[in-house]
Amino acid sequence: MMQAFRNAAKPVVYVITITFLGWMIFNLSGISGQGGLFTKTSVGSINGTAVDARVYQQAVQNAITERQRTTGTSLGLEDVEQVRNQVWEQFIQNAVIGDEIAKYHIGVTTDQVADWIRNVPPQDLQALPDFQTEGHFDLAKYQRWLASPIGQQYIPMLEQQARDDLLRTKLFTDITSDIYLSDAALWERYRDVNEKVSMSLTAIIGRNAVPDSAVPVSDAEVEAYYRSHLKEFSRPRAAFMSFVAVPRLLDASDSAAALARAEDLREQIIGGLAFADVAKRESSDTTSAKNGGDLGTFAKGKMVAEFDKAVFSLPLNTVSEPVKTGFGYHLIEVTKRSGDSATARHILIPFELAGAHRTQVDAATDSLQRLGAARLDPAALDTVARALHLPVGHTGPVQEGSRVLVGTYVVPDAGVWAFQAKLGETSDVIEGEAAEYVFRLDSIQPAGTPALAQIRTGVSVVVRDSKKDEKAKAIAADLESRIAKGQSLADASKALNLPNKTFPLFSRVTPPLTTPKLVGAAFGLPKGQVSTPIDTPDGIYVIQVLEHQMADSADFEKNKIRNRGDMIQSVKQDRVRTYVTALRTDAKIVDDRNALRKTNAEAEAAAPPQPGSSN
Repeated sequence: MMQAFRNAAKPVVYVITITFLGWMIFNLSGISGQGGLFTKTSVGSINGTAVDARVYQQAVQNAITERQRTTGTSLGLEDVEQVRNQVWEQFIQNAVIGDEIAKYHIGVTTDQVADWIRNVPPQDLQALPDFQTEGHFDLAKYQRWLASPIGQQYIPMLEQQARDDLLRTKLFTDITSDIYLSDAALWERYRDVNEKVSMSLTAIIGRNAVPDSAVPVSDAEVEAYYRSHLKEFSRPRAAFMSFVAVPRLLDASDSAAALARAEDLREQIIGGLAFADVAKRESSDTTSAKNGGDLGTFAKGKMVAEFDKAVFSLPLNTVSEPVKTGFGYHLIEVTKRSGDSATARHILIPFELAGAHRTQVDAATDSLQRLGAARLDPAALDTVARALHLPVGHTGPVQEGSRVLVGTYVVPDAGVWAFQAKLGETSDVIEGEAAEYVFRLDSIQPAGTPALAQIRTGVSVVVRDSKKDEKAKAIAADLESRIAKGQSLADASKALNLPNKTFPLFSRVTPPLTTPKLVGAAFGLPKGQVSTPIDTPDGIYVIQVLEHQMADSADFEKNKIRNRGDMIQSVKQDRVRTYVTALRTDAKIVDDRNALRKTNAEAEAAAPPQPGSSN
C-alpha cells in the first residue's frame, strides 16, 4: 500500500503545487485586501488596491508555461496577449470576490476546513488516475491517500485552497439562498427546453435585395449623416505599418521534391522496410503516423476524391504509387475492402519548401532578420528592402485588437506587436502562411471619430444601406400581398428572388437565430400560419411555422421533483454568474500593464552592454 502511495505522489504533488501557486498569487499579491508582501511597483489597481507587477508577471509566466506544456508548442504574441488578459481578468475576479467576502465578514472554522479537505478535494485532484475507479472519482482512495504519511505532508497546502473554496461557497450560497421555483416557473423552464418548432424563413435584407442603382447617394446626404452620427463612426486606436515580405509560396520544384521523396520511400518499403516503421518515421500525418499510418475502416466518399479513388481501386496489400492530393503525396496500402468501406494505412509527404528553393528562402529570411528585424532605427526596413530587392508594402489602418491582413492572408502577431512598439521600430521576423514579414510602426491614429475625408466611402455605404432598408419595406409588402393571394411563402420568395430557408425543429433555448423577436414569433404562431413582416435591426423577415411540438405535461408532472432540483441548480449558477459579472462591471480598474511591457528591440536597447561587445 505504501508503494502505491509513493507512486501516486508525483502527479499529486504537481497538481497541489499548481493549485497552491494559484492561491499564493491571490493572497500575496496585494489584491486580497491584506496589503501584500511585495513592493509598490504595480501594473494597475483593482478597487483602489495595487496589483504588484512581479506577482502579475509571475502569474502570466506560470500560465504561459502551463499552456505550452499542455499544447506542446511555443506561444506567439497573440497567444501571449490572450494569456495576459485571462490572468488579468482572474486577478480582477479574485479581488472583487475577496472584497465581497470581507464586506460581509464571512469566515470559516478549522473544523469546516478539515471536513472540506476530506470530502471535497480540488477538481484537479479528483481527475487524477490514481484516485479513479472505473472512470469515476473514488473518494475512499483519495481519503486513504490523505491519511497516509505522504498525504499528510500536503495538508497545509490543501488547507489554503480549501479555505478559499469554502469562503467562496459560503458567499455564493448566501446570494442564492432565496431561490425557489414555483410549479408555474418550473413549467415555463421545462417548456422552454422541450417545446419545439420548425419553420420556413424568408429574409429581406436591404443591402442584398436592393441594387445600388436604385438608391443614389449625394455628397450632402453623406455629410449630413456623418454630422448627426459622429459617435457611430468612433474608432479605437489604429496602427499604420510598412513591411517587407520574403515570399515562401511553394513552386514546381517543391512539388517535384515531395514526389521524389515519396517515390524513394516506396522503394524502401518494397525493398523490405516495414510500412508501419516508415510511416512512424516519415509521415506528416502525425495522428495516423503514431499508429503506423493506420486510418482504420472508413466509408467510401469520406476521404478527398483523389485519395478515395485510389483506395477503392488499388489491389489489396499493395503499396500504391504516390497519390497527389491537396495535402501532398500519399503512399497508400489497402488491407481490407468490403462493399463501400475499406481499411487502409498511408504515409503523407507534404508539399513544403525544399532543395535550392528552401535554401534561397532561408538565406533571404536570415538577411531579413539580420538587417531589418527588432530595430529602433526606422531606416532598417528600407535597408533590408534594398538589400533583398523587395518592395516596401503598407498596411491600411489596423485597429487595436484586430489582426493584420496582407492581401488575402492574415498575418499573426503583428496586430499585437504594433501597440507595444515605439514609432519607427521594426518587429521581429513574423512567420505567416505566405511569407516571412518584418513590420515597421509608422504611426498610431488615436481613438475617436476620423475626419469625414478619411471614412467618406464607409459613410456612403452606411447611408446607402439605410436607404435600401426603406425600400426593403416595399418588397416585404409585395411578398405579404402575394401570400395573401394564395402563393406559398417559398413560391412568393422565389418570384421576388428572395432567399428562403427551412430550419428543423428547435427549442427556445437552442434557436438557430440570435434575434429574440424572431424566436418569439416562431413560438407564437400556430402550425401553417405565415407571419406578417417582422422588422428587426438585422433586416425584415417573414416566417411560417411548419411543425409545432408542444411540451409533454404528463412527463413534466412525472419528473417534476427531479427537474426542480436540476433547474434550481441552473438558476443558482445563472445568479452567481450575473452577480460576479456585476461586480466586475462596477469595479474601479486601473490597467497600467502596457507601461511595463517592452518589445524585443526595446529590451535589447535598454540592456547593459555585454563584456567584450563593441557597443
